[in-house]
Amino acid sequence: MKATEVGAVMTTDVVTAAYGTPLRDVVRKLGEHRVGGLPVTDDQDRVVGVICASDLTRPRARAAVAGPWWVRLRGTGRRLLRALAGGRARTAGSAMSAPAVTVGARATVTEASLLMTAHGVERLPVVDDEERLVGIVTRRDLFRAVLRTDGDIDRAVRRYVLGTALWLTPRALAVGVEDGVVTLTGQVERRSDIQLAVEAASRIDGVVAVIDQLSYRVDDTRLPAGTAPALGKTEETVPGR
Repeated sequence: MKATEVGAVMTTDVVTAAYGTPLRDVVRKLGEHRVGGLPVTDDQDRVVGVICASDLTRPRARAAVAGPWWVRLRGTGRRLLRALAGGRARTAGSAMSAPAVTVGARATVTEASLLMTAHGVERLPVVDDEERLVGIVTRRDLFRAVLRTDGDIDRAVRRYVLGTALWLTPRALAVGVEDGVVTLTGQVERRSDIQLAVEAASRIDGVVAVIDQLSYRVDDTRLPAGTAPALGKTEETVPGR
């Protein structure tokens, strides 16, 4: 099963700011387009940073954005206007967060979600192989893409992991799913099948982790090249290894 890639769920019509864009214009764009942040790009469309509403409330950005555009931002008002006083920053480049955390269009939605969590961000600029901006993806975009019940994930694991990857019957292994965490229990024929099963399960949309409780009959990782395992022969193993 091929996991959903970021390129399939990203927004391609991206509102951006240049390094020298005045902060007042940044605020206007945030308010008019009702977005929480903007990629800051250079003259070759490479992402050099990201600027969001929280960047504008830092001391260095105060006063530069005070004005009627600010109140168009959701969740803001007079209290925040009063807080924007005495700053030195005047442009997107001087107030942005840098370097930007970006993701490739071919990354999976699970990889993008983990990247967001690791860096504590709510959106990721999407770049091509030359680091040029091609889109943007938000946590909401990813959530919609991977929104699956535990029952949906269970059925996908049995179909694509047990059936397609391992060529087993749907009940050959015990599959448990709780809050997106998949637990695989039972015995497979070869030790290499364990890694195959775990990797295949982790690529399923909605899976946040895979717990390996599998054992194996034959350790094919230790066989000399070109040697086939003897049929019917087993070796004692420790579950999970």
